[in-house]
Amino acid sequence: MTMFIGYGTIALFFATVIVVLERSKRQSANFTDYAVAGRAFGSWYQTMSFLNTWLPGTIFISFAGLAAGTGVLGFYYLPYSLLAVVLMFFMAQRVHDWGRGFDLRTQAEFLGMRYHSRLVRIVAALIGVVSSFPWMILGMQSLGLVFSYLSFGRISAVTAIIIGVVVLAARQVWTVRMGMRGVVISDMVQGIVAYGLGLCIILGLLVWLLANGHGLGQVPDAYFTIPGPGTVAGPLYLASIVLTGALGGWCWPDIFVRLFTARSTRVIKSSAVQAAPILFLFGSGLTLVAILASSVPGVAEAPDNVWFITAGVGGVGLVTAAGVIVLAATMGNVDANIQAVGAQITQDVLAVGDNNGNARTHVAKLCTTVLTLLAAAGAMLTAGSATGLVRLALLSYQGIVQLAPTLLLGIFWKRGNAAGAASAMLTGFATAAALEWNYPLSVPWLGGLTSGVAGLAANTLVYLALAYAKPNSGAEQARLAALFGGVTSMHGSGPGEGHSHPATAV
Repeated sequence: MTMFIGYGTIALFFATVIVVLERSKRQSANFTDYAVAGRAFGSWYQTMSFLNTWLPGTIFISFAGLAAGTGVLGFYYLPYSLLAVVLMFFMAQRVHDWGRGFDLRTQAEFLGMRYHSRLVRIVAALIGVVSSFPWMILGMQSLGLVFSYLSFGRISAVTAIIIGVVVLAARQVWTVRMGMRGVVISDMVQGIVAYGLGLCIILGLLVWLLANGHGLGQVPDAYFTIPGPGTVAGPLYLASIVLTGALGGWCWPDIFVRLFTARSTRVIKSSAVQAAPILFLFGSGLTLVAILASSVPGVAEAPDNVWFITAGVGGVGLVTAAGVIVLAATMGNVDANIQAVGAQITQDVLAVGDNNGNARTHVAKLCTTVLTLLAAAGAMLTAGSATGLVRLALLSYQGIVQLAPTLLLGIFWKRGNAAGAASAMLTGFATAAALEWNYPLSVPWLGGLTSGVAGLAANTLVYLALAYAKPNSGAEQARLAALFGGVTSMHGSGPGEGHSHPATAV
């Protein structure tokens, strides 16, 4: 009976999402409609869409597990998340204007237009694809814990992972058919459940923990310390992971494309203002629950299970609700990841061209289907052990942040050039990969810097050096002056019309 309640509730939630999608379904008019939802959504859709991608299901598992196992270090994702929201506010104007003015649909296409370079576009796309794929697998795997707990001991962990993979793979049918429009609409439903219902449960668990002898006085003293001089991680470790998170967040293709789905710059800025307090309340509450629950029996032995163990105080109903919340967060993240990467492979790596967007849309759907099948196969093949994938995923995060100098300096500074951008990304990625392989936690002889930040330093130096050593030509300087002066000066047509601009060369 308990398993019927758990799995039945998941089936009901899944059906609700599908009904909402079917009721809102419409045929994509062109590739822009498929890839960026026609740039038509308002602020609350944008807010939920951002949150459902930024806070994946693993926030309740790995991130909560980090807090349950180490203490206040688990709060590290909160400042970098808030910094990322601030960055979204300041990026909004230029990214949205360039995106709409040049009908840009992917992050790599954005960079190709900015630097007027096919090479920059391909390098950025490949780094995004390679870095994102392990997270698709981990997203599918994270549901294994959900289905394991909601079976209430009746199925094995491996079987639970396989069920989770099948459910997520089935969900991708609507992602393939509807593109980004379907992702954004489902994000609203999933976001309300994951972060609305989730926050209510978090507050309830906080009250229960404090009222039942699980206060801060029961937390070990070691949980109130952070890495510093003399520690294994090193004094610069905490600053490194916060910096990597803040800068790397907008380097993920699925996060960046959120800026293209909004109908205006004001919508993006409003979304940033709305997301900040939700992130603060939700992130603070969840991390505090995990830290306080460290004294709950069973958590010390399995910190990654802290969300479900603590929810167990409310019986079958609360555990089921906790599982549905993780499912809602995971679906939003995996959907967006697969859709954004599929679009990037189609347009930026394969360079499928079609003025009407029909061929691109068909190939994008095929790429999305193939990615889903590959991620599902990867999750099933590694169902027994995720340790290697976690290491690979951490390496991926150190790699994706290498897009940051090219992206952020490119948005705010005219001097950067294509040679510097491509060289910087490749140098940073190679440096980060080599250091991560040898120093997976931090680099001791760099004071605890992570491999990603070390690569970022080399990356930025190359970018700046080539910006000054190889100035842009007169024609390129004129193009950039017009681009930074206002996108409407680049061509006479309206938004999304006319493509006789430099972007067509890349």
